[in-house]
Amino acid sequence: MKRTLVVFLVMAMLTGSTKVKAQQSVRLNHNWEFLKQDLGGIWEAIRPVGKGNPESVPLWTSVTLPHCVNASDGVDPDQNYYQGPAWYRTQLTIANPYPKGRTILHFEGSGQKTSVYVYDQLVKTHVGGYDEFKVDITDAVEAFRKNPAYQKQFSGKIPVSIRTDNSRDLEMIPSSLSDFNIYGGIYRYLNLVYLPAVSFDKVHVKAEVDKEGKMGKLTINTNLYEPTKSTGNSKILIRLMDPSGKAVSLKTAVETSASDRDAGLGGPKEMVFEFKKPRLWSTDNPELYTVEVILQTASAEIKETVKTGFRNFEFVEQGPFLLNGKRLLLRGTHRHEDHAGVGAAMTEEIMRKEMIMMKEMGVNFIRLGHYQQSRIILQLCDSLGIVVWEEIPWCRGGLGGEVYKEQARRMLKNMIAQHYNHPSVIIWGLGNENDWPGDFPEFNKDSIRAFMKELNDLSHRLDPSRKTAIRRCDFCKDIVDVYSPSIWAGWYRGIYTEYKSVSEMEMKRVKHFLHVEWGGDSHAGRHSESPDNALIKVKAGGGADERAGDASLYGGAARVSKDGDWSESYICNLIDWHLKEQETMPWLTGTAQWPFKDFSTPVRPDNPVPYMNQKGVVERDFTKKESYYVFQSYWASNPMVHIYGHNWPVRWGDEGEEKMIKVYSNCDEAEAWLNGKSLGVKKRNNQDFPAAGLRWNTTFNKGINTVKVVAKKGKTILYDSISFQYQTEKWNKPAQVKLEKLEESNGIITIQATLQDANGVQCLDAANWIRFKLAGDGQLIDNQGTSSGSNYVQMYNGRAIIRVNTNKGKSVLSATVPTVPSAFIEL
Repeated sequence: MKRTLVVFLVMAMLTGSTKVKAQQSVRLNHNWEFLKQDLGGIWEAIRPVGKGNPESVPLWTSVTLPHCVNASDGVDPDQNYYQGPAWYRTQLTIANPYPKGRTILHFEGSGQKTSVYVYDQLVKTHVGGYDEFKVDITDAVEAFRKNPAYQKQFSGKIPVSIRTDNSRDLEMIPSSLSDFNIYGGIYRYLNLVYLPAVSFDKVHVKAEVDKEGKMGKLTINTNLYEPTKSTGNSKILIRLMDPSGKAVSLKTAVETSASDRDAGLGGPKEMVFEFKKPRLWSTDNPELYTVEVILQTASAEIKETVKTGFRNFEFVEQGPFLLNGKRLLLRGTHRHEDHAGVGAAMTEEIMRKEMIMMKEMGVNFIRLGHYQQSRIILQLCDSLGIVVWEEIPWCRGGLGGEVYKEQARRMLKNMIAQHYNHPSVIIWGLGNENDWPGDFPEFNKDSIRAFMKELNDLSHRLDPSRKTAIRRCDFCKDIVDVYSPSIWAGWYRGIYTEYKSVSEMEMKRVKHFLHVEWGGDSHAGRHSESPDNALIKVKAGGGADERAGDASLYGGAARVSKDGDWSESYICNLIDWHLKEQETMPWLTGTAQWPFKDFSTPVRPDNPVPYMNQKGVVERDFTKKESYYVFQSYWASNPMVHIYGHNWPVRWGDEGEEKMIKVYSNCDEAEAWLNGKSLGVKKRNNQDFPAAGLRWNTTFNKGINTVKVVAKKGKTILYDSISFQYQTEKWNKPAQVKLEKLEESNGIITIQATLQDANGVQCLDAANWIRFKLAGDGQLIDNQGTSSGSNYVQMYNGRAIIRVNTNKGKSVLSATVPTVPSAFIEL
């Protein structure tokens, strides 16, 4: 027996072939029933979907996939989110077109334990909520079809039931101490895939290029999937196309016989090509090559398509980050799979919108926290030009036993194998906050170090081309390639003006420093005329790290996270200072602000929006906070201008008191106008804090004021304007709530509640809790995890907003603030 290797050039012969077809895959989004509880056994799931008798228990509901068990209760202010079993069921029409083909259920992510049944047969169980897995149901389908009675009962369709379970389990990662919800459900896409008898199990493509970009090397590795013996020969053909779609004249074929494969000689195949001056992938110009790997057998041809990019990167020791030989300041953020109304079940459309918003903000780097994320996100990072740090969910709690460790190993292997081809990925993260104890009676640093070293060695063995990293575990910082300490200057510790000195001190303690996680919480819609007052209480020089208890809103040393006002005004100043300083740190590899979007968490029930981490620059429904525009003014390439305060309807102070107007822009200069009068032209200087010098001190008229700005960048001229009321009346203690309808559109009514004193003056510093309730035909649009989509929320400057779906009927909305009479409005 022998293998033959045949090398070809790429010819139009294959380009014009009509036989090649991609493996057939379809998303199973529709015709599902769902049950948010456990069953007594699989028999309770087996009956024709949508049928039964009135005594059938329990009650199933219709859903579409992706679907999250905790879409609503993850931010319900009155209860903990559900952690337990749930069931999904459907009936599939299976029509595999390939002779002796394989039928696969491909899960892109399902949390956290998943069991798959065909009729009453358990086919596979997967542990881990974030890595992909495949379930070959071919044999189970054939077994079911052999029983005519079953066939008749289900009209020829195949009953499939899936149990998911996100119950608390100390021997699983991530820990329930983690600062994010551990969701349940089939919350990523589930695909039905048809494969021929011989198909690809793995196609790995690695594109390498030297620092000068002169010589490129492409390495392609393939493994075959052949669970049953095949009698025919197979051939693998490769076609490479450049970013413009033009075929590159490199082609190869590997032939294997059935007897070779039967003898174990049909395993991994590696093909290597070298060519000069490939077009480079970068964050500004993410050039992607297309590799088509075609498998031919006597009965079928299938094609696997991989996008790849040639790039060279380097972390200079105690120095900057280089991409393709040039310094690139990594301007980053973070992402959780979490969105208003759907929890983790984000559609491709939602994901695409989120990543485009990041790119428009100027992001070129992202840390995906704290788990392997959807393949769609990685594809978007490839195509948009966003460099990636992706990590496994070994997060907080300590270190468990062998079952725990094996899951961590398996998820690291799966993450690397499944996202190996993405040129955007440069770092495999091995853990987060592994210095955080709590799950086990023993917290052993030596054991954690030993396991961290094991994971580090495993990562380098599986993928020597990428770096490893962790965040916040100082006793392991010497193990990984890149380390991020905890630096929260101006939030959990210290004041934000200490950021640069603390960062430089931490940089000198490791070879490769990359600062991920910084920023602070802001309650959307809350603003302050004196946002930095809390800094007076905070002790400087005591460090800027986060320590045990710092995230609490009670007790401990003075800190802005506890003693500040959580205003957008303060966070804009903090971010503005950080970005200003980053422009003057030539040794800095980069940073990643935490996070891009507010997300739900079980450990923050007392936050202004309960169960929400509010450190995002956009709300959970993509509503932009003012801080989004601060980032744009430093990072965005397209010209922009934004006056601070678009969501600040009422400012306050004395008559004649000088106030500041701030404008965030990346333009060269701007001219501000107040009530039709020019305030003058200011030149932008990114070291002139705040707002890079684009600020004007002036006095407002009592009542309505209008601010306009005209910004110029070269020949580009941009405009922005806002109007607001200036209130000079002083307020006393809150005495009444006023409800008013702001707008109505498509059956949705927006209601604003304002907290006023006995004279009807709005209490503009009020942060009281308010509760909305509804009686009648309508429905509150609540449990969204946003400042205007919560039935229980802290007020922002003495106001709060809620929306109601009228359902074409009548309702009464009530608003209750403790110690103040309730208010009502008929809708």
